[in-house]
Amino acid sequence: MRRFLLTRLGLAAITLFLLSVLVFVGANLLPGNVARRKLGNLADQSAVDQLNHQLGTDKPILVQYWNWISDLLHGDLGTSLSYNLPVSELVGPALLHSLKLAAFAFVMVVPLAVVGGVLAALKRDRVTDRIITVGGLSLAVVPEFVTGIMLILVFGLWLDLLPVSANAPDGSNILTQLKYLFLPALTLVIVLFGYISRITRAGTIEALDADYTRTAVLKGLPRRTVVRRHVLRNSLLPTIAVIATQTGYLIGGLVVIETLFNYPGMGRLIFTAANDKDFPLLASSVLIVGIVFLVATLLADVAYSLLNPRIRYATAE
Repeated sequence: MRRFLLTRLGLAAITLFLLSVLVFVGANLLPGNVARRKLGNLADQSAVDQLNHQLGTDKPILVQYWNWISDLLHGDLGTSLSYNLPVSELVGPALLHSLKLAAFAFVMVVPLAVVGGVLAALKRDRVTDRIITVGGLSLAVVPEFVTGIMLILVFGLWLDLLPVSANAPDGSNILTQLKYLFLPALTLVIVLFGYISRITRAGTIEALDADYTRTAVLKGLPRRTVVRRHVLRNSLLPTIAVIATQTGYLIGGLVVIETLFNYPGMGRLIFTAANDKDFPLLASSVLIVGIVFLVATLLADVAYSLLNPRIRYATAE
């Protein structure tokens, strides 16, 4: 197990390095001039050049990358060019907000999608299977902003049951916060349900057709025991991988949903930083999302190996 973890950590470190390079190059390829955007179009060119020199954006790209990555390794995320505040003061609250929304959505969608996928597999080719499979995939292909707008119209305006903003008042208790987060979380549930339930269904069908399942049935074990002990343990392996890959989307890809519900998370922060060409804020935000994604993937690999020891044995060879 130790060798398996060391291998995964080494791969994660390499991935993180490549991600830092891609983030840096991508941020520098964005059109526009940092100092010009900060000073405005009417500023004198000499003032623009002076500010670029002060910010270090006129240095060679390799020097800029080295300075950025060196500060990052020392825990300095830099100063936002747009807000003139330390990036850590902006990223910290935004990450906390996104994690809160993602956790709430996960608590709702994972049990619902897993149960739906298993039920669809057990009722394969029947009406229940068709409803869950076709309904889930149909909802998944609908754009997030369409789903969010429909939920706002129905539950927020027509029925007046839920707030249309995700920002709860300061000092609100946990129930009030969940009430404000319910609509954006429900939007995520609708989008993710089809993917997770589909993978769960496929894994469950494969496990139901496996030799070990037929052997357990021939031994006379009750169907419920066969499903619980033999089918679910193997069918949920692909589901764990899918859930982990959705973490990056939930943390950093919620630009539309966070904008629609006026929620100050990582998605909206990244969009604002890219729009303002705020390189320190943009690079640090994307890198932090990448770290969260890698941690989630690492945890998924560990869970995967615990459920299927053959994976870590193959890695150790």
